[in-house]
Amino acid sequence: MSGRGRLTLAAFGATLLASAALLPLVKPATWIFTAALVLGLQSAIGTITRRVPLARPLTLGTQAVVTLLVLTVVFAREQAVLGLLPGPEVLSTFGSLFHAGVDDVGTYAIPAPDTAGIRLLLVVGVAAVGLLVDALAVTFRTAAPAGLPLLALYSVAAGLSGGGAGWLYFLLAATGYLLLLLAEGRDRLSQWGRVFGGAPRSGRPGSAVGDSGSASAPVRSGRRIGAVALGIALVVPFALPGLSGGIFGGAGKGEGAGGKGGTISAVNPLVSLQNDLRQPDDREVLRYRTNARDTSGMYLRLVALDQFDGTAWKSSVRPIQDVPELLPWPDGLAQDVTTTEVTSNFVASTAYEQKWLPMPYPVSKVSIGGSWRYEPAGRMLVGDNGQNTKGARYSVTSLDIRPTADQLAAAAPAPEKLLREYTKVPASLPADVRSTAVEVTRGARNGYERAVKLQNWFARDGGFRYDVEVDSGTGVQAISRFLKDREGFCVHFSFSMAAMARSLGIPARVAVGFMPGTPQPDGSLSVGIRDAHAWPELYFEGAGWTRFEPTPSRGTVPEYTREQSAGGAATPSAQPSTGASAQPSAAPSAAESCPPQLRRLGECGPDQAAGSEAASDSGLPPLQLALLLLGVLVLLALPLLPWLWRTRLRARRLGQGEVLAVWSEVKDTAWDHGVAPDDSLTPRGTAARLIRLGELPPDAADAVHRVARAVEQALYAPRPQPVPGLSEEAEPIRRGFHAAASRSNRLRAVLAPRSAVRVAWATRTRWDALRTTASTRARTLFRRPSSESP
Repeated sequence: MSGRGRLTLAAFGATLLASAALLPLVKPATWIFTAALVLGLQSAIGTITRRVPLARPLTLGTQAVVTLLVLTVVFAREQAVLGLLPGPEVLSTFGSLFHAGVDDVGTYAIPAPDTAGIRLLLVVGVAAVGLLVDALAVTFRTAAPAGLPLLALYSVAAGLSGGGAGWLYFLLAATGYLLLLLAEGRDRLSQWGRVFGGAPRSGRPGSAVGDSGSASAPVRSGRRIGAVALGIALVVPFALPGLSGGIFGGAGKGEGAGGKGGTISAVNPLVSLQNDLRQPDDREVLRYRTNARDTSGMYLRLVALDQFDGTAWKSSVRPIQDVPELLPWPDGLAQDVTTTEVTSNFVASTAYEQKWLPMPYPVSKVSIGGSWRYEPAGRMLVGDNGQNTKGARYSVTSLDIRPTADQLAAAAPAPEKLLREYTKVPASLPADVRSTAVEVTRGARNGYERAVKLQNWFARDGGFRYDVEVDSGTGVQAISRFLKDREGFCVHFSFSMAAMARSLGIPARVAVGFMPGTPQPDGSLSVGIRDAHAWPELYFEGAGWTRFEPTPSRGTVPEYTREQSAGGAATPSAQPSTGASAQPSAAPSAAESCPPQLRRLGECGPDQAAGSEAASDSGLPPLQLALLLLGVLVLLALPLLPWLWRTRLRARRLGQGEVLAVWSEVKDTAWDHGVAPDDSLTPRGTAARLIRLGELPPDAADAVHRVARAVEQALYAPRPQPVPGLSEEAEPIRRGFHAAASRSNRLRAVLAPRSAVRVAWATRTRWDALRTTASTRARTLFRRPSSESP
């Protein structure tokens, strides 16, 4: 097989191996076969056009056209002309599928279903990377930069999966890239061998590049270097214990010395929520007993979504810490609000696995075994080091908070910091969202009355209909569409009310979790998968984060929002429950995250109260941050190593100003531009050869002759005289070679200089010397006892 054929197969394999990191994102992962077909056709067309041969831009264009035709047949055959040729309808179909795929990516949990839109995004992304890799590595013969699109492909997969693209996929991607470099190195060395003929290598007498097997030494050295580089890449993450979601760990692992500190990352939890509500069978996820007198408002909270960027509601990323024995007093909760201590014992199903612990809000004490961490602002617990809820048994002490309508209506303004963070709305929020909020709350005298009016409009007065089959869009356009169509499920109601509340200046966020469940004959409550729910939480100073229920036919409307019971529940209690810590916490820190493998509702991130202050364990330690930055710089520099080595060598040679050093630089400059060295010639003969083969202009030719004369004098004159300014002669020579070379040759001379093979030679020579020295010492050591007299 030719060298270019090996490169083509290596580029195909490298792209396919790197795209394997996307497999955990979608199930079933049958899209990979479509992507492999497209990549295979790309490679085949590239091979044919390069044999014709076509100009390089035409080769790339032909591959792109064939890729478009294949995608048309696969995704839009019915709209295509003659079932093959793309037309306006095909482009429209692609646009629709693209937008649907983007919505699905923002909506579905991982692993997401194999929808047509997601399949299109995956196949097109892999095809684009494959086309770029093939063009760089095969068409333009620069395999090293092809690692950047491969790295981008793996990084996207690791980022979307929250670090779920584990070590196996990293090894596959790295192996593909190393094979690509090896294929190009073999091809390049074989070309050097044919050019050199029998010229001996400098420093290695009797070894000719053209000899049988002579290319094997640099190849073996390259393999060893690649193995060492790969080993370093695999070992370095273990030196960074504070990083989560790396190539060896999933997201959601807060790590650090002694299990303290760290952060957890968050993802959108909403798809699993809709999927759970659509389940034909209501499977039990957990069961619990409680001493609460009224369980109708005992919602079990997983996370809170507090960031709205116009595309989706998301939870922030904040620090986590060890679980304290007693949790601090809830933020914003005044001592004169009626609170009752409630104790509940939970048993999670062995089929329910997710990293966030379902608990009532607000929690004051948690007793649970295993490795759990605490996120203070949301008062949430997250599993650490693979810990999840499967079969978990735990007890929780929480506060049943019952503010009165009068207390909420008289609430003081929220703290400025909390207002800034929790009333943010994107600039893209349609004007009809705020105008509708203003219209609905007309006549309200305070934030509480506005909140109640919004809740009642959604749940009772606005003519909204609950329908779980409606697509769960989460962006501003989805909210606007929901307000117009007036049908949706809890996601639409909670998101819309929170967005409208924020537009009115009321701090708001969205909680995700479960409704209280169904009472059982034995006195316990059973929470099923279809009890999954989302609801808005609005902040009122004195009561803290307060639940509202805008979704019709789901959950229960809180007592403090019912008109008829505004006075009945207003009996204030001057003392809080004794089970809760009465100490206000001045330093809560918040953390958020979500596991990479989000199950059911568990694909959520954390919650946060913006009024909390940063915990003492936030952020990465300086040493770990420095190591991380160093690792990133090393990865980015790898493709540039030949250029960096050549630049450093040139500067060292010319800085010395010695005649032979400048002569070596001139010969290597010619070599980099395709004029191979021939050490059998005299300096004068070498100069004539370089000028002829390099097609140098007069000024560069004169410079070569001046350097050659200086070399002859240094080698043969009885008393060589120093030649001033000799280093300056190298620059016009380099410019001359550069101007006479083709564009591809100039690019190769910079990014992949041919003279860099000296590194492989030097490595091999040093390795042989070390091996010989070690072998000699070993023989001496083992022979010494036998040579001594008894």
